[in-house]
Amino acid sequence: MTGGLGGVMEEASRGAKEAGGLVVGILPSYEHSHANPFVDIIIPTGLNRARNVVVAASGNAVIAINGSYGTLSEIALALNIGRPVIGLLLDWELPGIQMASTPEEAVEWAFQVIER
Repeated sequence: MTGGLGGVMEEASRGAKEAGGLVVGILPSYEHSHANPFVDIIIPTGLNRARNVVVAASGNAVIAINGSYGTLSEIALALNIGRPVIGLLLDWELPGIQMASTPEEAVEWAFQVIER
């Protein structure tokens, strides 16, 4: 599950798709056409940045990859509702985040957390 757009979200979607996963994109707009080409299930919310709540709450764990304030808000929201957060290439050092060195390590740790 990603925010469904380009950049890091598109690369995460691509990786999940190539690994055989079902890719869900939670879009900030009402436009299905804004989803990246790897999204299988498009959820157009029309919520703009408020959709970060939906993104943070929808998974059992959150992997946060360096970004801007949208990523930072998703981290805060996830931690606030008790979702484990795994950080990768983050510019911020925040309490409660398990830092990973590689994408593989981040995914492995996320699976370990949700299996508990």
